[in-house]
Amino acid sequence: MAPHPIAHFNVARLLHPPGDPRVAEFTTNTLRVNAVAERSPGFIWRWKDDEASVAGRGGYQAVDADPCLAISLSVWEDLESFRFFVRNTVHGAFLRRRSEWFGPWDGPNYVIWPWSRDRIPTVSEGWSRLGRLHQDGPSAEAYDFHWPGAR
Repeated sequence: MAPHPIAHFNVARLLHPPGDPRVAEFTTNTLRVNAVAERSPGFIWRWKDDEASVAGRGGYQAVDADPCLAISLSVWEDLESFRFFVRNTVHGAFLRRRSEWFGPWDGPNYVIWPWSRDRIPTVSEGWSRLGRLHQDGPSAEAYDFHWPGAR
């Protein structure tokens, strides 16, 4: 099976509001991690909304004026490129420490799906795919790294 482009959406809720020293290491490093993503092999695009940006231009994105709800949406050439970024760059070091900054999430907090080059994914599509994964479990249209088709 030939590699195909994928979209990825994730969401997490900070344990403390931005500006609190207990989450400062996360909030002050989002620009750095985003820059690594943008330079990574296989990276295509990521959602940026300056009005939703909490940590300054290009920082993590909040939702519905809730500065503790951080989301990201990105597109990658293939699952392996994305997997490498998630696990083997500075992102992986922050991911391993996520419980220091983020609370539990009811259901999956990220989703991956095949991306069609004819349009850019939207945040609402990300929420919809995440809901599908939560409700129906992994499928070719909404999956996680543990889904057999993602291996």
